[in-house]
Amino acid sequence: MLDHRLDHEYEDLRRTVEQFANDVIAPKIGDFYEAGEFPYEIVKEMGRMGLFGLPFPEEYGGMGGDYFALGLALEELARVDSSVAITLEAAVSLGAMPIYRFGTEEQKREWLPKLTSGEMLGAFGLTEPEGGTDAGATRTTARYDAETDEWVINGTKCFITNSGTDITGLVTVTALTEPITRSSEDGGEPSPSREISSIIVPTGTPGFQVSKKYSKVGWNASDTRELSFTDCRVPAANLLGARGRGYAQFLRILDEGRIAIAALSTGLAQGCVDQSLAYAGTRRAFGRPIGANQVIQFKLADMEMRAHTARLAWRDAASRLLHDEPFKKEAAIAKLYASEAAVDNAREATQVHGGYGFMNEFPVARFWRDSKILEIGEGTSEVQRMLIARELGMTY
Repeated sequence: MLDHRLDHEYEDLRRTVEQFANDVIAPKIGDFYEAGEFPYEIVKEMGRMGLFGLPFPEEYGGMGGDYFALGLALEELARVDSSVAITLEAAVSLGAMPIYRFGTEEQKREWLPKLTSGEMLGAFGLTEPEGGTDAGATRTTARYDAETDEWVINGTKCFITNSGTDITGLVTVTALTEPITRSSEDGGEPSPSREISSIIVPTGTPGFQVSKKYSKVGWNASDTRELSFTDCRVPAANLLGARGRGYAQFLRILDEGRIAIAALSTGLAQGCVDQSLAYAGTRRAFGRPIGANQVIQFKLADMEMRAHTARLAWRDAASRLLHDEPFKKEAAIAKLYASEAAVDNAREATQVHGGYGFMNEFPVARFWRDSKILEIGEGTSEVQRMLIARELGMTY
């Protein structure tokens, strides 16, 4: 019989993170959020708990867990706050995971122990000002200098999470390493293509400039910045994986990352249910709790339905990943449904709270501000629908 219940190890992890989120994050995060400050003390505690090492082997300082465990942690964090959750998500799936998936043994041993402990944060420099959804339209270049055996990087990246904190140690950058020509798959005339590679750039490298923090609508307690590279030189050994495989690498990383964002979105959607349920039981109007009104009950029922379904979706995609089964379509479905569920639940939670839902001291106001980006980051909703259609065979 199919059993969707968590085994005791997963459930213990979920409960531990739930308690941490409620006891440590919830009382403090509002102040960090409104001040636009990165919560270093909370991140340090997350490191001590081993959250940054959840899906990595113990030989690299990890906890020996898996991507499902990461999803559970992200969901529980996001039930309370998404800035903290996205800091973990980006550090693991975008910062450390590319090195684990594609790095040499030397690169893994140099970087992963610090990344998995939370002592250092990594970032992934993919998006560019004129690229956006078209991630393949990379303009950043990396020229190989044979005399010095170095890559010389020039270009700009934008919207990069965890790229400018005091504990950021590296950014993995996608760059155009050489224009090349390949024959088209259908055997027709040769079509121009471009060689994109991934290169590790340590912070503090000359020519690597980190801009000031963005003024954002949400995720205000997380770090997001623009990066620029001007004749930035790094050793040739900093190439991540094979030259020219950068595009394929980040497609794999984004597929996995969509599961993580779906789990985070599910947490935000469930947090909206939690907050609205509590408020509906205590807020009185016309002589009785507002939760006694069927219109509020139906709103809560729909919100719970969305959160529950989103949870099933991301867990299904994560299970397929862990069993080495195709998961691209399921990851896109999970990310699409969960992100839209988060936006819908945040809107309804604000409505349930009325005027108080528009006040920043109430968590649902923060949830409302944080939810929209979930339909954009790691591939917009439109991109997810495109991917699903392709996986259905609609390629004519």
